[in-house]
Amino acid sequence: MTESIRWGILATGGIAHAFTSDLVQNGHKVQAVGSRSQASADAFAAEFGIPTAHASYAELVDDPEVDVIYVSTPHPFHAEHAALALNAGKHVLIEKPIAINAGEARQIVNLAASKNLLVMEALWTRFLPHLVRIREILAAGTLGEVRSLIADHTQDLPDDPAHRLNSLELGGGALLDLGVYPVNFAHAVFGSPDTILASASFKATGADAQVATIFRYPGGQIATTFSSSDTLGPTTASIIGTHGRIDIDGVWYAPTSFRVLDNGGTVLEAFARAEFTGRGMQFEAVEVEELIRAGKISSDIMPAEESVAVMTTLDAVRAQIGLRYPGE
Repeated sequence: MTESIRWGILATGGIAHAFTSDLVQNGHKVQAVGSRSQASADAFAAEFGIPTAHASYAELVDDPEVDVIYVSTPHPFHAEHAALALNAGKHVLIEKPIAINAGEARQIVNLAASKNLLVMEALWTRFLPHLVRIREILAAGTLGEVRSLIADHTQDLPDDPAHRLNSLELGGGALLDLGVYPVNFAHAVFGSPDTILASASFKATGADAQVATIFRYPGGQIATTFSSSDTLGPTTASIIGTHGRIDIDGVWYAPTSFRVLDNGGTVLEAFARAEFTGRGMQFEAVEVEELIRAGKISSDIMPAEESVAVMTTLDAVRAQIGLRYPGE
């Protein structure tokens, strides 16, 4: 396939606006949008110059002019809407987290494999220039033996009990909305932990407000993460090895800068924030399009199986802190 990959946007919320804006600004082809109402779809299409606006998700996935669907509904609906797209023969990019739990994630990945279709979690951070460079530094052994990772993701988000972020019915809370970033980062560096310790505090709605984790790995490495939806902290990260460390500036999971330092404090490399158009979500779209053209159904950078593994870790964290979502 050499022609443009044609995107369909499933749902019209805030993250869909951010992703579509980056696509349009960087020359990607957005062919259609689907919403639960014609008015919402029409408004979204007019905002971004999208040719086709559908009044239902079913109409969107059945559109023959669409190659890949971006699923941007709230977490509890990811499995349903990914299956809708896959059963219509469409590749899928699913907003993070890939699902509400590992069981749903496994269902999505298995369905995609059975249909020989691409599925990828939209963990945009892994595709950003500074994370690409950090992977190169780690692979080169610059830090020696990597022993630990520290990362936080803290935001002062709305306290309104009716807000999605505070609703258990919609998968709200610090862990799946914010903690998924540092937990995913720890997976990218060390893989799956063999020991998990977690603690949390909760809002009146039952949604988690703060979550702290300690992960230990088979080689003795340790990663610590902290996520909060009601306090604003530095949101920085460090990777520490026997020969030195990488300090990533805030906000570490978005386009930013970092420094590599040896054990004497000498700066070995200073990486400045890369300049590009948009927020940076277009890099994951580039990966999806390249994979589709190559006939691949999983990314080496964000493998489908690793998305299941991350959800397995998040499930274990939830079990320890006593967090369950309706219907589980």
